[in-house]
Amino acid sequence: MPSKSSSLLSHAPLLAAPLLGGMLLAGSLLPGNAAAQARALTAQDYARAERFVGYNANPLVDHAVTTVTWLDDGRFWYRDHDATGDRFMVMDAATGQASTAFDRDKLAAALSKATGKPVKADKLPVTAWSVATDGGFEVSLRGKRFLCDPAIEGCAEVAAKGGKEPGVASPDGKSEAFIRDWNLWLRDLATGVETPLTTDGTTDYGYATDNAGWTHSDRAILVWSPDSTKIATFQQDQRKTGTMTLVKTTVGHPEVETWKYPLVGDKDITMIERVVIDVPAKSVVRLEMPPDQHRSTQCDDVSCFGGWEDVQWSADGKSLAFASSSRDHKDVWLRIADPVTGAVREVMHEHVPTWFESGINAINWRWLAESDEILWWSQRNGWGNLYLYDAGNGTLKHAVTSGDGNVTEVLRVDQDSRTVWFEGVGRVAGVHPYYRQLFKVSLDGGEPVLLTPEAADHSIGLSPDGTYFVDAYSTSARPPVTLLRRADDGSTIATVATADISRLRAIGWQPPEEFTVTARDGTTTLYGMMFKPTSFDASKQYPVVDYVYPGPQTGSVRGYGFSAAQLDHQALAELGFVVVAIDGMGSQPWRSKAFHDAYAGDIADNTLPDQVTGLKQLGARFPWIDLDRVGIWGHSGGGNATAGAMFHYPDFFKVGWAESGNHDNRNYEDDWAEKWQGLLVTNADGSTNYDTQANWAYAKNLQGKLMLTHGTLDDNVPPSSTLLVVKALIEANKDFDLLMIPNARHGYGALNPYVMRRRWDYFVQHLAGDTPPPQYRMQPPAD
Repeated sequence: MPSKSSSLLSHAPLLAAPLLGGMLLAGSLLPGNAAAQARALTAQDYARAERFVGYNANPLVDHAVTTVTWLDDGRFWYRDHDATGDRFMVMDAATGQASTAFDRDKLAAALSKATGKPVKADKLPVTAWSVATDGGFEVSLRGKRFLCDPAIEGCAEVAAKGGKEPGVASPDGKSEAFIRDWNLWLRDLATGVETPLTTDGTTDYGYATDNAGWTHSDRAILVWSPDSTKIATFQQDQRKTGTMTLVKTTVGHPEVETWKYPLVGDKDITMIERVVIDVPAKSVVRLEMPPDQHRSTQCDDVSCFGGWEDVQWSADGKSLAFASSSRDHKDVWLRIADPVTGAVREVMHEHVPTWFESGINAINWRWLAESDEILWWSQRNGWGNLYLYDAGNGTLKHAVTSGDGNVTEVLRVDQDSRTVWFEGVGRVAGVHPYYRQLFKVSLDGGEPVLLTPEAADHSIGLSPDGTYFVDAYSTSARPPVTLLRRADDGSTIATVATADISRLRAIGWQPPEEFTVTARDGTTTLYGMMFKPTSFDASKQYPVVDYVYPGPQTGSVRGYGFSAAQLDHQALAELGFVVVAIDGMGSQPWRSKAFHDAYAGDIADNTLPDQVTGLKQLGARFPWIDLDRVGIWGHSGGGNATAGAMFHYPDFFKVGWAESGNHDNRNYEDDWAEKWQGLLVTNADGSTNYDTQANWAYAKNLQGKLMLTHGTLDDNVPPSSTLLVVKALIEANKDFDLLMIPNARHGYGALNPYVMRRRWDYFVQHLAGDTPPPQYRMQPPAD
C-alpha cells in the first residue's frame, strides 16, 4: 500500500503499553544457549549505531548534487555541500561554467534581519531561488518568499495579496485559481482582487476539491489551458460517500476530525463531474458524459504527481484530451472533448485482466494535437512500451518502442522533430534491471538511442527546451557523479559535481552488499541488499532482520543508486544483526508485467513466500546467518506484511515489528485495494474475496514476539486497522505488545526517532537476546 509521508499534530507523550503480560526476559525466545551469550549494550553502542542513521550520515556526503533547478533554457542552480556547509551555484549550460549564485553570508544576515530569527549561512534553508528583473533575486525560506536587492543589503518579505488559500498559477503568471467555500475562485496576483468562478458548489459537492480519503488537502486540482483563458477541472460529488472520524488526544472535550473516506465495497463512492470553466466569461461547460470514477491511470488518487496529469490541453486550447479509469482499474478510455460545447468522443479503450497503468511512477500518455496523434503506454507485450495511435479514428499506427524492458517515464516529446526522450530500465543487456537510463527514440519508430551508457542508476533533469540534461548517476557502492550533457547525443559538456564520501568512510561506513536469490517459482531472479555490522566477524552467527515492503507499487529495497543510509538498516546492523531487504515477486513494477502481477487478487501474499525462500537461500549460502533467529519489520504495507509473516510463518519468523499496517483493506480507502485485490465480491455463503487478506483472521497463529504500532491520528491508514488485530489477539489469549502514538499521523513525524529507538530495543532484546541501554534518547539535529 502507499507509504506516504504525514505530519504530526502534537508532541504529546507516547503511550507504550504491553498487553496481556509483560516483556519476555532477554533470550527467552532464543534456541540453545544463545541466552548465555547475551550482551548488555550501552548508550555508547547506540550512539555509534546512530551515526549511520540518515540524519547523521547524509550530511557526510560532500558534493552530492543529484537535483538541479532550471532557471530557463540555458541556466540552472543547485546546492553544493561539503564540510564547510552549503553553497548555491549557477551553471551556464552553453559553456559549462559555474559561478556562485550569491554571497551566502550576506544573504543569511539579510534574511536574519528580515525574519527576526537567526539564519545560519552554512545551512541556508533556501528552497527556491530566482533572478528578479532589477538584478536582485527572490528566495523561498520556511514557506515564505523574500525579495533581495542586487547587493544583498536587505531582503523584504513578499506579502501575499488576497486570501491564504493555496492557488494554482495560470501559465501567464497573472492569476491563480483556488478553492473557497466549495467553489473555485480567481485571484489576481498583482492586486489580490478575488473573483468567484463558480457559485453553485456546496458542501461535499465542490469544485476542484482534493480528497481521496487517504489524502486530502485544500489545494485545487485543475489544469489551465495554455492561453490562461480556460480551466479543466471537476465538481466532486462525495455527498453519499462514507465518513472517517479520528479523535485527538487532549485535555478536556475531545477534538474530532471527520472527513469523507470511501471504503472497499461501498455502494456510494466519490465521483467527479468533468467541467471546463471559461475564465473571462466565468461560465461553466459540463462535459457531455456521465460522472466519472475518482481514479487516475497510475496511482490511487485522481492526482498523482502534483497536478492532474490525466488531463491534457492542445497547444491552441481548442481541444482537451483525458483518460478515464474504471473503478477496478482494469479498463481505461482515452477521450477528447470540445471545451466550448462539452461534446466528448471516445478515441480508444484498453482492458487488462489485472490492472492498467499508464507508466511506472509516471503517467506516460501524451496528446499530440498538432499531428492528431496519441502517444500511449501499454504493457500488452509483457513490458511497458510506447505506441502511436491516430487520434482521429483510434487506430494503432505502430509501436514506438518494443521488446523487453520498460519505458518507465516519458520526459519530453518534441513534436517538431518527432522525438521522445524517456527513462527506461532493463533495456540494455548486462545492466542491472533496476538501473534507470535515458534514451531517445523517433515517434516514427526505430531503435532507441542510449544517451547514458554508464552501468549505473541515472537521475535525469532535462532543460525546459530539451537541449540539455543534467545526469546524476551512481550505484549502491559508488557515489554520484553529476554531468551536464547534450540531449541530442548524450555527450558531456561539463562535470557539475563528483561526490566525495571521505567523511562518511571516516565513521566506518560501508556500502550494502547486493545479492540475488531465486523466487518461489524456482526460476525468477530476485534482487536484494544486505547490511552487515562494520565489525562483522564471519566466525560468529548473526540474527537476521528482514525489512519488507510488499508493494505492489514498489519494493523493499529503497533504490539501487547511492544512499548513505537506506532507512536505519546499517544502524540496526551495527547492534549485532544482518539486515536484509528482498524485492519479492509482485512488489516491483520495474520488472515484467508478469512479475508485477504475481499476486494479483491475493494481496495476503505480501511477497512472503519469496521472503522465506530468499532468506533460506542466504542462510544456506552464508553460515554466519542464524536462521533460528529471524525477525521482520515494515511500515504501512510493510506493517501488514510483518503481521502476516508472524501469523502465516510462525515457525520461521520469531520477532516482528509492524508499523501502521493496513491489516484489513476493507478498512482502507477504496482505490488502493480495489486495484490490487479487485472489487469486493460476496459469495452465496457470505464469504468474500477479501476474507483471506485480513490479518486478524489468523491472529490465533501467533507464536513469537509481535509489536504493533500506530498513530492515533493516522488519516492514511486509520488506526482501526491495527485495533482489529489487537481485538483478535486478545480474543485468542495471545501475548503481544502495542505502541499507540497519540496524535501522530502515518509517518510519526517528529516522534519517529523515538519509535526507531523502541524498534532497536525490541530486536536487541527479543531477537538477539541482549539487553538494550535504558531509555536511550536519539539525537536528531535541531532544525
